[in-house]
Amino acid sequence: MSTNAYTMTSWDEHIVAGGDTGPRYAHAHATFTYTGVIEGSSTVDYLLYYDEAGAHGEQRAPGYERIEGSVAGRSGTFVLRHDVAYSDDGISDRFTVVPGSGTGELAGLSGSGTAASASETVPYTFDFRFA
Repeated sequence: MSTNAYTMTSWDEHIVAGGDTGPRYAHAHATFTYTGVIEGSSTVDYLLYYDEAGAHGEQRAPGYERIEGSVAGRSGTFVLRHDVAYSDDGISDRFTVVPGSGTGELAGLSGSGTAASASETVPYTFDFRFA
């Protein structure tokens, strides 16, 4: 049995509005490498809100991620819609496959999963099916 995990390979975050000392929101663009039931690489974009400088309480961030690779040995691309909770203690994520986003052998893919960690390598679950 394989271990499902993704590893952050890059993170580029920029403040969109607000200052360094008060409430602000930011855009983050990241890349991940997946192993396990999902094998491949991805790009993801998040919108983040910070309520104060230097610390962030429990917040939620939406995001979209395009994965290129394979699911259970079937190749193609697909898009995930994320709802990530984040705090100084790490992240907790719920994600779903965007309907109709699968290409190649991943056409008709649907499913959802979870992820949680306080490090750059994040274990995940992924329950999926093909139409």
